[in-house]
Amino acid sequence: MIAGSKAETLPFSQGAVAKAGNSAELFEIEGATHADLYDKDEYVTPAVAKLTEFFGKHLSA
Repeated sequence: MIAGSKAETLPFSQGAVAKAGNSAELFEIEGATHADLYDKDEYVTPAVAKLTEFFGKHLSA
C-alpha cells in the first residue's frame, strides 16, 4: 500500500498491512496527504516509482 504520512487515512493503511502478512508493505510518502497523492508531482513521482518497482518484481514473466 502507498499512503501519505499526513493522510487522515494512514491508520487504515497501517492496519490493513499489519493484518496482511509478511509480504505486505506500506510505502509512506513523507509530507503527503491522501489527496496529494492524486495530482501533486512531488508525491506522485515516488508513488509511481514504487509501483513500477513492485509490478516489475511481481508481474514480470
